[in-house]
Amino acid sequence: MRFRGTAQGAATLHLADGVALLRPEEQVFTAMLGGFANQQLARNLARSTVEGRENTVKAFAAYVNAFPWQWTPAMVDEWLGDLRSLRDLKRSTIRSYSEAVRAFCHFATDPLYEWAATCEERFGSHPVQVVHEWNTAVHIQDNEADAKKRAFTKAELHAFFAHCDDEVARIRAFGRKGWLPAFRDATLFKTAYAFGTRRNETRMLDAADFGRNPHGAEYGEFGLCRVRFGKAKKGSPPMRRSVLTVWDWTPDILDEWFTEVRPLFGAEGNPAAWPSQGSAPAGARASPDVTRTPTLLLTWSGATSP
Repeated sequence: MRFRGTAQGAATLHLADGVALLRPEEQVFTAMLGGFANQQLARNLARSTVEGRENTVKAFAAYVNAFPWQWTPAMVDEWLGDLRSLRDLKRSTIRSYSEAVRAFCHFATDPLYEWAATCEERFGSHPVQVVHEWNTAVHIQDNEADAKKRAFTKAELHAFFAHCDDEVARIRAFGRKGWLPAFRDATLFKTAYAFGTRRNETRMLDAADFGRNPHGAEYGEFGLCRVRFGKAKKGSPPMRRSVLTVWDWTPDILDEWFTEVRPLFGAEGNPAAWPSQGSAPAGARASPDVTRTPTLLLTWSGATSP
């Protein structure tokens, strides 16, 4: 049975009936990928997720040198086996790859989108689901991080923050302008620890996201932090939450940053809590997690090795 609907990603929206194709296999596969992307965007999935799944499906097709209507479960077994044995990918990465292929096959075999019927008409075969429970890993544990990795101890945190402060003093002693970004990054790291925010949550904070807590007047203007770019659920916008200040030293470092140091960046009109310096466009946000974090960790002169 064929549905003549106009669902996002349907074959009728990407291929014209009765039109001969110059390279039918490649063009139909490209159209299927386009439909798959549209179907995911209609579900409000992030573009990074859509692009990542598309790249994975392309990689699988290139590895097996076959089109979706020719795929078999044995091909998935060989592909995932090679990724695990030859490239030594992490378990979570292997599972994300298999889930991308599973999602694509689920889309391609759904009668609503008509791709199976289209492939049957053009090639005498049709896509099938090739990713099953019995040939892929199952997500059981909530935390799949490497067991060798652990959180910082209090002594290691103290040493790291002390090293950040020492970097600011060292750079400033030479009369270099680099002490401003170093101070910004040190404050950012301390803020992330103080409020327990993720990397992007911290990076996307605005100066206006800090405010008073009526039940914690002793913290002044920095009694809480409004996180507006929390980790989103599938198809949903970023999650918001408010985090209360718990450390008595937090207001001191934020007050020094916003009243004494941040104005030196010339960031007037930029709402970002951690603005970029120099000729950055208006509203630009710094990304110290990309620039200075590796340097600070590699040059950390502590005895421990986090």
